Parts: sequence; structure tokens; C-alpha cells
Amino acid sequence: MGKKSEAAKGSSRLPHAERRAQILEIASEFFSENGLTGQTRRLAEACGVSQRLVYRFFPTKEDLLAEVYREEILGAFKAGWFAELQDRSVPVEKRFCLFYQDYLETTLTRKWLRLFLYASLSDSSMAPDYIASIVTQLLDVLIREAAFDQHIELPKNRDVTNEMAWTLHGAISHYAIRRHLYKASMRVPEESVVAMHVRMFLAGLKPMVEAYQQEQL
Repeated sequence: MGKKSEAAKGSSRLPHAERRAQILEIASEFFSENGLTGQTRRLAEACGVSQRLVYRFFPTKEDLLAEVYREEILGAFKAGWFAELQDRSVPVEKRFCLFYQDYLETTLTRKWLRLFLYASLSDSSMAPDYIASIVTQLLDVLIREAAFDQHIELPKNRDVTNEMAWTLHGAISHYAIRRHLYKASMRVPEESVVAMHVRMFLAGLKPMVEAYQQEQL
């Protein structure tokens, strides 16, 4: 009875924009739980509407997935973070810690991680596009600000400096995976874990750069 009532409620007539937003919201949850290969017929059932109605708003499944990507993966990243990370009136350690605490809370959620990992395993370009459009720029900012603070001259090779920055970003990302998907790493407060990784990165940057430079001799 409850499910039928919910379906009936979901299938009531809504304004175009509201119906589209409703389908998109349910789709993001649906694909995060079932993967990108989840059937639109089952999605329509979850929405309490017909499959034909889903296709009225999103002509193809690819169109729907593209919109999920824009809203749920790209849309979770705040443009203002770049400005905050480069605000040198704030100590670099504090900037990095505040950013990653916010990033963990608003972006690296269970739903976001599942969508991103499913996208990574598919033929979709979602994950590579996110790395190219967002993460690469973030890595540049992180390594540049850390190096400026410590008066470190970075290697000219951007691929190398990106890998150096990945030692921080990758550690935080994997922490989120352990926390939300493995249900591990729950006992130490999140702020403490973030601070550990940030301090380790900042303390290790100079030795990391020096070791790379030695390897090039």
C-alpha cells in the first residue's frame, strides 16, 4: 500500500522543471547504487513514472548520464575553493585543512564516490573529464601554494609536480573511500586525519623535490 501511494504521488502531474529535477535527483541515487548500466525502465519505476516520460526529459540514456555528471560530479565542486586556497593572508596549512574538510563533507560523499567509481569502470568519459577539468587545476594550486610558502623551486615538468600533489589529494580521496565504502577509518576524527595528511605533505615536500632533483643529475 505504501509503495503504491508513493508511486501515485510520484506520478502526479508536476510542472516541467520540477519533474525534470525529480527524475534527475532520483537518477543520481539510482546510478550510484546500481551503476551506470542500470536500466532506465527500473529508474522509471523508482520515479513512479513511465519510461516514456523519462525519455521526454532526457531523449537518450547518455543525455541523462551527462546531466547526472554535470549536476552531481562537477556541480559538487565549489569554484570559490580555488580562491580560498590561494588566499595567502591565511597560513597554508590552515587553508589546506579547511579545504579538505569541506571537500570531504560536500563532495567526497558516499553517493559521489560510488558514481565516480562506477564512471571510472565504465567506458564513460566522466572520470577522465573530471580529472582533466577540476583535479589537474587543483593539483597545480596545491603544489604552487605549498612551494611558495616554503620558498621551494619546483621542477618545470608539470606531470612531475602533479604527481607530487597527488600524494596529498590521493591520500584524502582514499581516506574518503575507506570511510564511506569500506566502512573503515571511523574512529579517528575527520579533522585529525585531514591535518595528519596535510602536515605530512607539507613537511615532505622539500625532501620530495630534492630527491627528484638528485635523480635527474
